[in-house]
Amino acid sequence: MNSQKGYMHFIRIMVLGICASFLIATRAVAVDFAEPQTAIEDASNKLKVRMQEPGFTHDFRKINAFVNEVIYPHIDFDVISQLVLGKLWKDASATEKENFKKEFQILLVRTYSRAFVEFKDWSVRFLPVTKEDNDKKAMVKTEILQPGLQPIAVNYRMHNVNGHWKVYDISIEGVSLVTNYRTSFKNEVERSGSLKEVIDQLAKRNNEALSAQNHS
Repeated sequence: MNSQKGYMHFIRIMVLGICASFLIATRAVAVDFAEPQTAIEDASNKLKVRMQEPGFTHDFRKINAFVNEVIYPHIDFDVISQLVLGKLWKDASATEKENFKKEFQILLVRTYSRAFVEFKDWSVRFLPVTKEDNDKKAMVKTEILQPGLQPIAVNYRMHNVNGHWKVYDISIEGVSLVTNYRTSFKNEVERSGSLKEVIDQLAKRNNEALSAQNHS
């Protein structure tokens, strides 16, 4: 992304895409890969109900609890964190890996709180699923539809983890979440000189943002 504004818009669309992925898994993936539909349908229904509750989209604590309960189980944050750090993951200490995963999750949850405010009226157009790697992986292609706006192409890479399909990358208009964040963190590490410094700065920004949200 060429600007912070454009970058954050991409991330917010990505967050909306994760929400929509529950619907995608129900309609496109469950039939082909025997994913239990009831669990995904339950997540989708809970999402729609909670978004209508007064004040929910402005209450970070409620959003955080919702993400941990309903959305987190469908996202493979272990794999996403490893892919985002790329080569940096190999040389990172166990503590750095765990701290990065924690702060990266918080970053995405913070983005949820803003995305819920901006995107209220949306629907999903489902396109054919592409099977990959002996049916252990799948590419799910969709379009996010919003009134008066052009459709946004959102593709999901999912894999089967112990019988459950989880998202490990999302592409928005051809731009990968993993690749986008990998470039961002790589540049930050090069500027700061260490991964630990980048994680510490991310933790600081998260703490400041959470404090501001909790007192707003």
